[in-house]
Amino acid sequence: MKDINVLLDYLDELYPDARCELVYHKDYELLIATVLSAQCTDKRVNQITEILWKKYDIFSLAHADISEVEEIIRPLGSFTKKARYIVQIAQRLVEDYNGKVPNDRVYLESLPGVGRKTCNVVLSNLFDVPAIAVDTHVERVSKRLSLASKKDSVQVVEKKLMKKFPKEKWSKLHHQLVLFGRYQCKAVKPECENCKLKDFCKYSK
Repeated sequence: MKDINVLLDYLDELYPDARCELVYHKDYELLIATVLSAQCTDKRVNQITEILWKKYDIFSLAHADISEVEEIIRPLGSFTKKARYIVQIAQRLVEDYNGKVPNDRVYLESLPGVGRKTCNVVLSNLFDVPAIAVDTHVERVSKRLSLASKKDSVQVVEKKLMKKFPKEKWSKLHHQLVLFGRYQCKAVKPECENCKLKDFCKYSK
């Protein structure tokens, strides 16, 4: 896609106030929710974290019975692994930062279950750090619009998007691409007919 302004204008038209759809009220709630969202919808995660945070805060989660946490998050899939991750994250945050999430990429990526995508989501939303988190939606849209190549890894997709778009656009663009991929440019039966980007799209052709 050569004219990125066409894309930016269209995304602004569709999602002028794009933001994270995970519900959170405290910094650690966003971090935990993002870890739980792997291979799961934000809507489902929001339903489960509402239950989770009624039972725990970051301090009680650090001392939680793993089996009880597993039972709460079971509907999210991979619940055994995710329960272990979020309890260990709580333990680390309590021990190292009194339960706060630091603005520290190296530290965050050292936490169990936290990769670059999760870290980008957290830094962008909590600390306004310019970042593009490449999830399945962002990856799919980027490749369909030739912003990246089909064979590119998520890391390469991220680097290409960062190179093509102004830094001040990164964080909002990430949310817009997620929403566009989630609701318009879907994996199955994308809504191509009325899409203003179909002339640029490999899939629609």
